[in-house]
Amino acid sequence: MHTSHPRLAGELTFMVLLVLVSLFLLWTAYHISSLESLAAPGTFPLFCAAAMAITGLLNVVKTARKKLHLENGESTVQQFVRKITPLQLVLFSVLIFLYMLGMEFIGFLLASYLFLALSMYLLGSRRVLLNLLISALVLAAIFIVFRTAFSVILPAGSLVGPYLPELLK
Repeated sequence: MHTSHPRLAGELTFMVLLVLVSLFLLWTAYHISSLESLAAPGTFPLFCAAAMAITGLLNVVKTARKKLHLENGESTVQQFVRKITPLQLVLFSVLIFLYMLGMEFIGFLLASYLFLALSMYLLGSRRVLLNLLISALVLAAIFIVFRTAFSVILPAGSLVGPYLPELLK
């Protein structure tokens, strides 16, 4: 038995964005081999992107037909912010973005340490010293495994790298 739920704030916008992404993927898949043959490299990506676009369009129509349900007299934007983009999610997304940028400048070790400690705090652990210790232990284990078992050279960072001892590079 399928039960239909009312449309949530931002749901239709999200569906339209998915269709736009699938159309972009369809266009890029077409440029891989332009449907030269069924065995061409772009055939499978083209088929998958077309399936995504078609099912996405069907979902847009289905979602647009639903009645928008707003709670507590909130506006669409207020409900979207409250339900879809809570502060913790936004802050964690910013933290991930800063982590990616940080690896370039301060390197894998320092960026990862800060990311682990701050993300534990952001996600609710208020034991700062324990967070710092666990971050250090996890990072040490990751560093040892990647450097010894896999022989991977982790990014040292443009600002910190020149000052790191050779062991940590």
